[in-house]
Amino acid sequence: MEEIEEYLKTHDDVEMHPSDIAKLLKELSAEEFQRAIKLIPKDLVGDVALALPDRYFEDVVGNLSIDELLHAVNELETDDQVEFLEELEYIDEEVAAEVFKNLDDENKEEIETLQSYDEDEAGAYMQLEVFTSYEDEVVQDVIKRFAKLRKEHELENVQNLFVVDRRNKLLHAVGLDDLLIFNFSKTIKENIEQSEESFEPKVARDTEDIKEVVHYFEEYDLSVMPILNGDGKLLGRITSDDIYDIINEHATEQMYNLAGVNDEAEEDDDILVAGQKRATWLGINLVTAIIASFVIGMFEQTLQSLVALAVLMPIVASMGGNAGTQTLTVVVRQLALGDISNKDAWRILKKEIFIALMNGLVFAIVMGLIAWYWFDISMLGLVIGLSMVINLLMAGFFGAVVPLGLKMLKIDPAIGSTVILTTVTDVVGFFSFLGLATYILL
Repeated sequence: MEEIEEYLKTHDDVEMHPSDIAKLLKELSAEEFQRAIKLIPKDLVGDVALALPDRYFEDVVGNLSIDELLHAVNELETDDQVEFLEELEYIDEEVAAEVFKNLDDENKEEIETLQSYDEDEAGAYMQLEVFTSYEDEVVQDVIKRFAKLRKEHELENVQNLFVVDRRNKLLHAVGLDDLLIFNFSKTIKENIEQSEESFEPKVARDTEDIKEVVHYFEEYDLSVMPILNGDGKLLGRITSDDIYDIINEHATEQMYNLAGVNDEAEEDDDILVAGQKRATWLGINLVTAIIASFVIGMFEQTLQSLVALAVLMPIVASMGGNAGTQTLTVVVRQLALGDISNKDAWRILKKEIFIALMNGLVFAIVMGLIAWYWFDISMLGLVIGLSMVINLLMAGFFGAVVPLGLKMLKIDPAIGSTVILTTVTDVVGFFSFLGLATYILL
């Protein structure tokens, strides 16, 4: 508690960063947290609430009146306003409705515009605050206007001047560093015509998939991207900080999906909700485990005839499972990053099969020799070696085919891939090992 009090005393509102305050708040006990919230400057409380993990949001807004919540929303940029109100609505619909009702008409219209987009569309993530000018404006006047807007805190994190025509169609994007070296006495158009630089912006449409926009930022090393409608009119912008959040959310979602858990449920403090979501996948895993056990049961007499098979059997399934997980993780991640196109599918498949076959042969020889030495049965080494080659080959094949197939079907490759792969490696591993043992050893 002393740390946050000291921080607030030694920094003014301009110097304070919401993330620094959020970091200090997370270290406090529940009682200290409640007291500390009241010390946060009202202009920053909205940003601090969004900087904290979702589970803290209710504790923050629970200490604020309707007027304070309204002030917090008004201090946020449009995209953050939407996120704040959605979080607030999840906690208390009546309070969220009351706050929204008291916003001015312009804010309401902007929020409704952003909420009209689907969650996977670029328009849902854009800020409507943009710095624009016309071609015929004199640079000196543009800079004076920009300075005034910044002093009044009407604009934040501005990197570009967007030059539009009278119908608000985007013509150029000028970086502020370029703007400062323009001839201040000439118009924007005159400076652009005399410059050797290109001011043609990389743009995205408001209905474009946000994942494509993320790829644009990564591919072209962008800090901001203008968002246009179908007629080419400037609607807003997406900045790099929004892209970082999207990348982080998507990466978290993928990791959770691969583990068979739900990212939204895990952020929720409700133990029953999280437990139910996990139980769904555990139930599916139980079914796959029963299938694998059924395969083992088919070779009951073989296992009774040679106890060594029961000792070695888990090794085959484990090696296949790990090899498949390696392939699956690599392919899913590359798909998420956009490193694999439709034409690359065959190349990736061949690569993973070759790696699986290579590793299968190496470890087949190693494990075959170990099994021979361990149980003094030379053919047992051959059985486990052949089985390991077969299982690792299938693991590599299905570890690549499953996510690629799901991607072609427009399904998130991370969802369900692990369950399918585990079933394949267990069933193939047990069946090949016990089947070969029955045919060769008995």
